[in-house]
Amino acid sequence: MNVSVQLRVNGMSYELELDPRVSLLDCLREHLGLTGTKKGCDQGACGACTVLADSQRINSCLAPAVQCEDMEITTIEAMAAHEVGGRVQDAFLAHDGFQCGYCTSGQICSTVAMLAEHRAGMPSAVSPEASPAALTDAEIRERMAGNLCRCGAYNGIVAAIREVARS
Repeated sequence: MNVSVQLRVNGMSYELELDPRVSLLDCLREHLGLTGTKKGCDQGACGACTVLADSQRINSCLAPAVQCEDMEITTIEAMAAHEVGGRVQDAFLAHDGFQCGYCTSGQICSTVAMLAEHRAGMPSAVSPEASPAALTDAEIRERMAGNLCRCGAYNGIVAAIREVARS
């Protein structure tokens, strides 16, 4: 039995009739045509499906779409216009922060949220008491550990994030 769901995605409102078991990832891709968010493992382990929900990063494959009502969902399609997202995209290009590109949309969305987390002083395993003034490479790697790159473009990803964090 379908239920009525109102979603706000990339600043637009949508009224949908969905099976309550539909994930946010499948809703974005199959019902809204927003295919920039990728389905990798479909188990929350790879981060390819990372989007922002009220500016917090989530694995959209694990989030039922019905639980995302009253949240602002931001996908890779809106990152170019995002205050930090556009700079992150440019840095990923400049530093070869991708190879095949499959994980890139999740990496970029996760980077935007991670930088906000760091600015807010949220601790990490590398700096458990308080975030340092500048992100170290070790801290970037730890904070981005939920996003995997099968091609191994990690050095470029870290360099891109370091550039944006310093600017």
